[in-house]
Amino acid sequence: MRPATILWGGRPRPRTGPQAGAWPTWGSACGSGEPPHRFGCGYAALWYARQALEHGWSRAVLVHQIESDLFKRKGRAVTNFQATLPPPQSDLAQQVLKDPYNFDFLTLDADARERELEQGLLAHLRKFLLELGAGFAFVGQQHHLEVGAEDFYLDLLFYHLRLRCFVVIDLKMEPFKPEFAGKMNFYLSAVDDLLRHQDDQPSIGLILCKDKNRLIVEYALRDTHKPIGVSAYRITQRLPRRLKGSLPTVEQLEAELGKPSPREVT
Repeated sequence: MRPATILWGGRPRPRTGPQAGAWPTWGSACGSGEPPHRFGCGYAALWYARQALEHGWSRAVLVHQIESDLFKRKGRAVTNFQATLPPPQSDLAQQVLKDPYNFDFLTLDADARERELEQGLLAHLRKFLLELGAGFAFVGQQHHLEVGAEDFYLDLLFYHLRLRCFVVIDLKMEPFKPEFAGKMNFYLSAVDDLLRHQDDQPSIGLILCKDKNRLIVEYALRDTHKPIGVSAYRITQRLPRRLKGSLPTVEQLEAELGKPSPREVT
């Protein structure tokens, strides 16, 4: 069965699996009967179909991935994987990462700190794992490492089941700085020495920043020997307190919209 059949109106649908009989046509998933026009090319539609089959996406997940432009974000992180990982591990790792990451399920103040971002992601762990993608298994938060009689803590530690390696995530509430790469390089050396099993692949680092300059990232990673990726993320910013009182509430808007116009009154 061709994957495109599922999205382009189709029959037959999968006969087995958790989503059998529940797959949407393209029109019901996207609200449109013109699949190629939504992305500008039929290849993107086919890509979503293949991903839906491979990962068993439900209708809701498929719609979410389409609306978040996963096709344009997957594999776009700035990394040094080609220089630090052997093939095909380098290609697989590249496709695992995205840029930017979409954390629109979070609402934070403009001056929020890394710990608030970390707590918010873990409070929405299911949505966070969905955004990270298939294969990520959560290991720990503020995972403790002791190196040279000193204590260090990893923001988030995951294990990727397909890559067979640890993934260290460092969260930053500011644009990328070159020194972030040096810190991640240290973390990865420690994880490989203290946690990595002999059958595991080399650990990978992901630095999530509020923003990044691609050239600065490339320079910072060029001579780094540990596999590191850098991506930006998107979140929803909470309105400043001084503005909250000046904006109408939902109830006020509904009441105003429900009032008859002057022409209707006369």
